[in-house]
Amino acid sequence: MELTIQGLTKRYKDKTAVNNINLTLTPGVWGLLGANGAGKTTLMRMVAGILTPTSGKVQYDGIAIKTLGEAYRDVFGYLPQTFGFYPEFTVADYLHYMAALKGLPQKKTNQKIDELLHRLTLADVRNKHIRKLSGGMQRRVGIAQALLNDPDILILDEPTSGLDPGERIRFRNILSEFAQQRIVLISTHIVSDVEYIANRNAIMKDGHIIAAGTTDELVKTMDGKVWQSTLPAEQLHHYERTVRVVTVRNEESGRVSVRYVSESPGLPDSQTAAPRLEDLYLWLFRGEEAVKEDAV
Repeated sequence: MELTIQGLTKRYKDKTAVNNINLTLTPGVWGLLGANGAGKTTLMRMVAGILTPTSGKVQYDGIAIKTLGEAYRDVFGYLPQTFGFYPEFTVADYLHYMAALKGLPQKKTNQKIDELLHRLTLADVRNKHIRKLSGGMQRRVGIAQALLNDPDILILDEPTSGLDPGERIRFRNILSEFAQQRIVLISTHIVSDVEYIANRNAIMKDGHIIAAGTTDELVKTMDGKVWQSTLPAEQLHHYERTVRVVTVRNEESGRVSVRYVSESPGLPDSQTAAPRLEDLYLWLFRGEEAVKEDAV
């Protein structure tokens, strides 16, 4: 099973939103990282077959998705950043409605909905209105509809947007479970969403892929660029303009422990630290405001 993205480009009148993207996706979790506005959603919509590219193509097992048509939709599940539903829909109503749109037979639909509600811990709210559910539960309903047709490919656009830290962790665990024997592509600007579950990651900036590889491969590129130092808190502001600070932790006696990225040590008594994916993300976006959140 293989999803190939070849030279994928999307141009508008005065902007190139996605520029010559080339990726080959195989089963497992793939992270697509980038700040808001990097072109992630445009890329995801083209991979989903919703948006026509200016040039380039997407192939599933060597066949263009445009040629596959309905056959591609049969193996595809998609969760957009926001999904619509009628206000009076219950969870069960919505899933039956989406199953009908996907063309699932009624007998299979009932069985599949029961299975997904159980696996996604939604069985107790099957008769509740979706609008009354928490953000985390609504996202789980969204993933349930994406999995109704038991897809080989699952595309999730900013799946943890608006979730609290606990819901984010539960959501990541659910995705890890469902990634077995599937291609799962997650777009996010939150590094912790993919740092611990993605097999491979691609980092997107201004419509380009600027780094791609396994998590270990990407992290290794930061060897010798991640540093740790402890200094008096009042001195920190003297250095913040010269290094990219990752985290600051308060210590005893008015001191702070600072983790930062730099080509060379920029704070007194600095020691090298083991790199993480977040370090690379901030390094690639140094000199501008990259959107980030602390790992949870």
